[in-house]
Amino acid sequence: MALLSALDREHTIAPDGYSRWLIPPAALAVHLCIGQAYATSVYKNSLVQHFETTQTAIGIVFSIAIVMLGLSAAVGGTWVERNGPRKAMFVSASFWTSGFLVGALGISTGQLWLLYLGYGFLGGIGLGIGYISPVSTLIKWFPDRPGLATGLAIMGFGGGALIAGPASRQLLSLYDAGYDPSVATSVADGGALTALFLTLGVAYFLIMMFGVFNIRVPRDGWRPDGWDPASVKVKPMVTTAHVSAADAVRTRSFWLLWIVLFCNVTAGIGILEQASPMIQDFFRGAGGSSTVAVTAAAGFVGLLSLFNMAGRFVWSSTSDLIGRKPIYMVYLGVGMVFYALLAIFGHTATALFVLLAGVILSFYGGGFATVPAYLRDLFGTFQVGAIHGRLLTAWSAAGVAGPLIINGFLDAQGKPGTLTAEAYRPALFTMVGVLAVGFVANLLIRPVPERFHQPAAERKEVAA
Repeated sequence: MALLSALDREHTIAPDGYSRWLIPPAALAVHLCIGQAYATSVYKNSLVQHFETTQTAIGIVFSIAIVMLGLSAAVGGTWVERNGPRKAMFVSASFWTSGFLVGALGISTGQLWLLYLGYGFLGGIGLGIGYISPVSTLIKWFPDRPGLATGLAIMGFGGGALIAGPASRQLLSLYDAGYDPSVATSVADGGALTALFLTLGVAYFLIMMFGVFNIRVPRDGWRPDGWDPASVKVKPMVTTAHVSAADAVRTRSFWLLWIVLFCNVTAGIGILEQASPMIQDFFRGAGGSSTVAVTAAAGFVGLLSLFNMAGRFVWSSTSDLIGRKPIYMVYLGVGMVFYALLAIFGHTATALFVLLAGVILSFYGGGFATVPAYLRDLFGTFQVGAIHGRLLTAWSAAGVAGPLIINGFLDAQGKPGTLTAEAYRPALFTMVGVLAVGFVANLLIRPVPERFHQPAAERKEVAA
């Protein structure tokens, strides 16, 4: 009982002199672990062969996890705010680990539905709760640099695959001597997959516990040395008032920002979901063979992960200097130009293709990292984590829409392995239109009207 009570919010208030720079590593410990979701392609073919099923059937596992991420973040956001980051991060670790353990049981028994239930459903809940759990805490610790703070943590989600991908390949080769991680067609057996899931489940739980026991919330009235809260009043898009999560979803600004995030994520997934075959198809000759090897395409995917991760830190930090609305004008406006350039000129040089795709992915990552600070600017810090959770339903919707748009166009153009750059142009120009919608929505965002501002007395009553 004493251990469980240590998870309560009142037991996580930081003592005087506690360094706020200890908070980002605690948040990063969680985000690096749940970022493993981006590395599922490493063992996808092995799962297809083990269950003797299709790519689509295995792909549903990832889709369930992303949908549950958005739903659990939306439904559990208010609970996270009320109970504090330590309890939320512990719950996230428990669900995330349970997902791997139940998934391992499904693999070992040959029951695909257990993989859906484990990694998809339970793991997805852990994803959603873990993703939002440190956000409002970071913003409260860094009111002077909210973009930097959230970028430091959310960078981990984009970079988690950089660690999980190679680690998973090496573990599979350790557990299955017949598996060669350097050969694209090599697959691991069921025993190795089971051992991998068990290893990852235990390892991630231990790493996430570092975050659980090091996270702290600032005491009431705390502020950074030398920072004056009145300084934010000079910024027209930054409020000093507070809006509850229930009221936030009644505002036009919330839904306009929902559209902005949806459009930015949909366009980014257009590159991310097709990255490896896309670069090979863009440089496919008349004879049907590509000048880009399978191994080079895999390296391209890793490079995109670096752009994704770097964008989450660099662009979100830049937003502290130029503002959240202007930085989204960059994401969406420059993104339109780069998508058009990719469609028209991407096939002319490999370096140009890589550069254009990399910058687009940096905008994708930057959009995720900047949006919590944008929410803080519009709605204050009172229930920003809960509001963030509701906004992440845009991610769930985009996770369905993006692949449907790209795959729908490509299916109409021909069979995989035979496509060329020309086949991608309708899909890429469609993404330009999607970004244009987001660009207009961002222009229309205005400060939240005063009628939605929460009186101090009501804030204390809700928090109690």
